[in-house]
Amino acid sequence: MAKKGKGPAPAAAAAAKPPAAKPPAAKPVKKEIKKPPPEDDFIVFSNSDKDPKPKRTGPSNPPPDDEPADGPPKLTIKQIIGGTSWTGKLPVNLLSEHCQKQKWERPDYNTIKTPEGFSVFVSLSARNPKTHEIVKLPPFKLPPSHVHLAYRHTALEAKHVAATFALYRVCSMKNLTISLPPDYRKLWKEFEALKKQDIREGKGWMYEADPFQALREREEAKAVAEKKRNQQQAARDKAAAEPGGAGLSLRGHGAGGGGASHVVRGWAAVPKIEMGNKTRSQLEDLLRRETVWNQYGVVMTSQQKAAIVKEFKELGFRQSHVEEAVEECKDREETLEWLLVHIPEDDLPRWTLPERYSAGVTVASTDLRREGAIKRLSESGYSVDLCGKILDANGGDEGRAAEALQKLLLASGADGQDQVPGEKELEDDDLWRTPEEIWEEEMATLEACFGSKYTRSSPDLCQIRIDSVTNGPNTNVETHIQFRKSPQYPAQVILSIVAALPAYIKLSIIKKTLAYARVSLQGEEAKIYFVASWLQENINGIIERPGVLRDVAAVASAASEEPKPFARPAQRRPRFPKPINWTPDPQSKQNWLVRVEAPNYQKMLAQRRKLPAWDVREDIIDTVRENQVTIISGETGSGKSTQSVQFILDDLYNRGLGRGARMIVTQPRRISALGLADRVSEERCSPVGQEVGYTIRGENKTSQDTKITFVTTGVLLRRLQTSGGRVEDIVASLADVSHIVVDEVHERSLDTDFLLSIIRDVLYKRRDLKLILMSATLDAATFSNYFTMDKRGISVGLVEIAGRTYPVEDYYLDDIIRMTNFTPVDRYERYNRNDQYDDGISKKPSSDSQQVDPINKIIQKLGSRINYELLVETVRGIDGDLAENNESGGILIFLPGVAEISRACRALQAVGSLHVLPLHASLMTKEQRRVFAPPPPGKRKVVVSTNVAETSITIDDVVAVIDTGKVKETSYDPQNNMRKLEEAWASRAACKQRRGRAGRVQAGKCYKLYTKSLEMQMAERPEPEIRRVPLEQLCLSVRAMGIRDVANFLARAPTPPEATAVDSAINMLRRMGALDGEELTALGQQLAMIPADLRCGKLMVFGAIFGCLDDCVTIAAILSSRSPFLSPPEKRDEAKEAKMRFSKGDGDLLTDLRAFQEWDAMTQAYVPQRQVRQFCEENFLSFQTLSDIASTRTQYYSSLSEMGISPPPAMTNNGPQSMALLRALTASAFSPQIARIQFPDKKYASSSSGAVELDPEAKTIKYFAQDSGRVFIHPGSAMFGSQSFNGNAAFLSYFTKMETSKIWIRDLTPFNAYTLLLFSGAIELDTQGRGLVVDGWLRLRGWARIGVLVSRLRGVIDGLIAQKVENPTLDFSNNEVIKTVIKLIELDGLDA
Repeated sequence: MAKKGKGPAPAAAAAAKPPAAKPPAAKPVKKEIKKPPPEDDFIVFSNSDKDPKPKRTGPSNPPPDDEPADGPPKLTIKQIIGGTSWTGKLPVNLLSEHCQKQKWERPDYNTIKTPEGFSVFVSLSARNPKTHEIVKLPPFKLPPSHVHLAYRHTALEAKHVAATFALYRVCSMKNLTISLPPDYRKLWKEFEALKKQDIREGKGWMYEADPFQALREREEAKAVAEKKRNQQQAARDKAAAEPGGAGLSLRGHGAGGGGASHVVRGWAAVPKIEMGNKTRSQLEDLLRRETVWNQYGVVMTSQQKAAIVKEFKELGFRQSHVEEAVEECKDREETLEWLLVHIPEDDLPRWTLPERYSAGVTVASTDLRREGAIKRLSESGYSVDLCGKILDANGGDEGRAAEALQKLLLASGADGQDQVPGEKELEDDDLWRTPEEIWEEEMATLEACFGSKYTRSSPDLCQIRIDSVTNGPNTNVETHIQFRKSPQYPAQVILSIVAALPAYIKLSIIKKTLAYARVSLQGEEAKIYFVASWLQENINGIIERPGVLRDVAAVASAASEEPKPFARPAQRRPRFPKPINWTPDPQSKQNWLVRVEAPNYQKMLAQRRKLPAWDVREDIIDTVRENQVTIISGETGSGKSTQSVQFILDDLYNRGLGRGARMIVTQPRRISALGLADRVSEERCSPVGQEVGYTIRGENKTSQDTKITFVTTGVLLRRLQTSGGRVEDIVASLADVSHIVVDEVHERSLDTDFLLSIIRDVLYKRRDLKLILMSATLDAATFSNYFTMDKRGISVGLVEIAGRTYPVEDYYLDDIIRMTNFTPVDRYERYNRNDQYDDGISKKPSSDSQQVDPINKIIQKLGSRINYELLVETVRGIDGDLAENNESGGILIFLPGVAEISRACRALQAVGSLHVLPLHASLMTKEQRRVFAPPPPGKRKVVVSTNVAETSITIDDVVAVIDTGKVKETSYDPQNNMRKLEEAWASRAACKQRRGRAGRVQAGKCYKLYTKSLEMQMAERPEPEIRRVPLEQLCLSVRAMGIRDVANFLARAPTPPEATAVDSAINMLRRMGALDGEELTALGQQLAMIPADLRCGKLMVFGAIFGCLDDCVTIAAILSSRSPFLSPPEKRDEAKEAKMRFSKGDGDLLTDLRAFQEWDAMTQAYVPQRQVRQFCEENFLSFQTLSDIASTRTQYYSSLSEMGISPPPAMTNNGPQSMALLRALTASAFSPQIARIQFPDKKYASSSSGAVELDPEAKTIKYFAQDSGRVFIHPGSAMFGSQSFNGNAAFLSYFTKMETSKIWIRDLTPFNAYTLLLFSGAIELDTQGRGLVVDGWLRLRGWARIGVLVSRLRGVIDGLIAQKVENPTLDFSNNEVIKTVIKLIELDGLDA
């Protein structure tokens, strides 16, 4: 019932708990009532104490006689949920609309009432388009940590909360905050925090825009994982059934690289690592000085710490040690390393020690006196190795060594320096007696006081027995405290403990006792007596609470170090430009008006008025002035790239605002930036570098007066990346920029999408900054929605420029064959046997006539490769037709890459009537400009170009286009795990652009070297690069900007990449060493600045650090190109023999390196080119490939020079030492592309000198990769048929992996175990004591501490890289760390 009066708020009233007793129903009164509202709108509000529980039978109860029938006005759902002033949509409506747009079913709501209130779950469902079955997702549920957000007083409110959560799960990449009612905006913020937490825990799939696709992918991945798990379990079961095989399989790592069939062999067959004592001692000395723990100051959560403490306690470590370690370390692996370094060997769990190891025991010694002294010194808990080093450093004097060890102990720990006695203390003692007299008097006193407990083993050494010493269950532990006379006696006494106690406890006893003596016994005559007495009373308490391990670690372990406070390197903040001053300047306007009247400017203006862009000049100016983002679309040649920026600048001049104009125009290619800068400068009658300039990598032509700067997209990105990382820093770095123009947006390159993601955030902060997007085939709606979806006030305007093209007639492949009467020669049939042309129709004859159609047969023979003979014949035919009709004009040919252009140019140059010119981005600017000039008299210009001529530049006199339909685009090859440029069919949009080039000056013709049916199968538009390439480089660039949440940043890109692709990229960066957890390493900082594949960049960085930069840059160039060796089918054996002349067993890449070096030496010595080409022919080398390698090497050096890295004047990498290092560095670049070598059982032959080990036959050596199981060396590799490998190699790195009848690997480099440890993935310690696991699957037998030492050495190497980042001119040729690494690699860890 409704009643007037004050009462609780409507929502609270509706939620009030009804009483248990239900009052009798009121007698109905016949009265006309209104039709009840829908169920969701029927809410009864009441403050009556007579009938607090309204009836559910409908609104038929009349009001009391004393109350009007109308009652107070009822609140609507919109007012209840959104508030009285809310006029927008509600969460339930927004979710329903989203489901309708996605063609999903209506959301299903399930309401549950609990003691906490009402809770609602939402389930989404959709119809599978293939099976037409309804797929229903599990209900969206909040985790326990956030479940309190779901409870509400009413079912209605709970329903809208559930809808908000469901909406966030499928639309988290959109900012819908403003679309929600006020209370639900706060929920959206809560869900954002929850998403970040879920992503960190690997649950990013929960927030995919298409949850049904995510569900399918997870189910498929689960099925694959289950299948693999079953295979591994079957292999383990088989291994356990074999005699002695039960304990050999690796827990948690399956069968390793050898596949399931090799679990039986377990750890017995894996390589063994050893480290010589001398080498280990030198490495420990180095690490004591250099190592740093938890370099980035990461703090683990309490849950992580608790889990580690529990796990390691079960593995045999003391809980107190683990609790201390987790406070200093960043993760589980570093905690384990810390424990193995700092805990004395006698207190380590047994599994951490090598086989047949006994602490402090020496098998043989040639100096018994020295060994005896070391043993006595180490009895107090000091490290045996450290005792030996200190004893040797003090010339074998045991007393001085004991004093030095005690000083080191006192200096150890956080309060160490306070406990070292000062000089003043040494002078305050009794000086009227000699130290010898005082010592003898004290010895007599001790003997009288302690009686039989006192013994004196030498004039300078006495000991006293301590009674009733207890260590856990062990009672009456025999314990003696020794006192050694020191040169500073009586101010200083050398103390030691002899007892069956753990080393760190004995050291703690010594340190605490000396601390007591220093504080309480200063100036006492009988100091030794009081120390012994105090220790008798307190020793058991010290044993129970010995203190932290860090306080004694410096002397308990030879590899431990003194704690160093982490000092994060001070980041140099860049100097940001001053903000723009938009105060009108009348003088600027006056100067402009005078300039416009100049005759030469008027002449240029007359030409500009002929362009279609001029017709929309006012539209462009007004749209840019009124909107923050402007999208300009127009056909190529309309003048949008050259005119739009001039229109905007001229408008600013006319308004007196020219002084504030600073426009940056991005272009995807260098040639475009250079060409447009030249063209616009010419039109504005000013030299390049004044009003109009350009900035490309390695070249800058601008001045203080430059208003328009053309740049490559990468140049602008680098400027933003080095600004500091935060949005505020980026905004500050662009303070002097008024307009950013992004051209050719339709190409959707990785750099362009990355740039737009950054700029959008900048636009929110700087409302005066203008962004102009330009393209020939722009999907305007996509970008308009991208900038307005967040509803943060960004306005978007659109301007379309009409094209200016003439009709173009199309000819397809079958037409061209008929026109030219072309017939391929027989040799193509052999080459194209497995490369038949497939357009989906040509290979499906539907009638007898089609089976014998000669055109179809020719198309079948041509295959999908470019046929250069057909290309030449087509050009001949076009040239003939134009000449017959006395028509001038050029021919433009589109080919996919530089190699194809070079081959086509050579073929076309044989036609005397043609003037052939190449055009691609790698040409020098002078050579590129030749395509715009008219041809010589009597010649027809033929431009052979890549896709740069599609939209980037315009050649005015082209009347015919030959389109091969091919393009080279960046793609990811999972077989090689590298980014590659591969040939593919172009999109229909790109082919349309190419076609339009023929109609620029007159009606033209387009000759398409593909069929019409194939054209219909081409993609409509190119897929955004961000969706088809690996994202390691992009993720690294994002992280290098200071953005920690890389996944969230990329989720806001115009086309977000798959979450799994981002996770995979982040994981790969960790495996490569570019990321340490979430932190960017010094190596990662360097790689982010090198415009090359990450693996090539890693190789060059290590080359700069280890002093062999030239060789590493050359190998990187070879990787970026291809091997220079040729292998003609008819001369395969001779080619292999020629290749082996350059091979020394170091692998394929070093073989290629030697061939290039010999060729390069000839070219540098100005050997006649005829002789150089003859050398190439004799050795089956490609002259063109070698030239490409040299060109790529030059580009890499240019990039390195920008970073300040240049090769040293004299290279020292010659001889076997450098080859061992080069093998290691080359192999390191390919991690994780590694294969394990499995040798057969050794065989021996008898000889006069005894048994001799035989080299195994090549066919008995097996190779295993992580994902592929067994692999085989490709016959074309220099390693094919190898029976042994240089440098004790146990692994191969590979560049290429392919599958035919077998899985083949090639481009190989052999390397040893220490190369793997130093440069590959993370090192894990097997907690069963069998050895180490590298990169999650490669196993090595050996002492766990070896892995720890090398892991620490990796951190020191990264420190050197950090120094190189700060000072690129540093030379590490004599650096101790570098020498240690080289020694480990060359000698495989053994002593020299």
